[in-house]
Amino acid sequence: MEYYKYLRQYVGHRPIILPGSVVMIINHLNEVLLQKRHDGTWGLPGGLMDLGESFEEVAKREVFEETGLLVDKLRLLNVYSGSKYYLKVQNGDELYSITAVYYTKEISGELKIDYSESEEMKYFSFQNLPEGLTVEYRGFTEEYKKLGSKT
Repeated sequence: MEYYKYLRQYVGHRPIILPGSVVMIINHLNEVLLQKRHDGTWGLPGGLMDLGESFEEVAKREVFEETGLLVDKLRLLNVYSGSKYYLKVQNGDELYSITAVYYTKEISGELKIDYSESEEMKYFSFQNLPEGLTVEYRGFTEEYKKLGSKT
């Protein structure tokens, strides 16, 4: 059982702190891979931490589960946390996310969408990101763009 589901058995919908990781997968054209979720929003592949995992292990596991891709040489962009990252999801669950955001150009494997989590996966240029990209993810991509030639 995923750790957050285990916690929810005891705390119900009350706020909890949930750590996780996402990855900006950058292709040779300097485009970022985004996933379209079933609610119509776009985001980065990633997910929540299970017991005993590091942020980097979460990132690699979640990317593989959601995309079929193997990522290597992850570089930490930043860790985002605080009241700005409070969420109340559709079922009433409340949470504060702590998200480690990585980026990499080191990918292998073939893209295989997990349709239980995504409707679509597509590479986008940083200058032409989709309308449905959430505010948080837009902020992550803006910070990455500021790195410019350092990447």
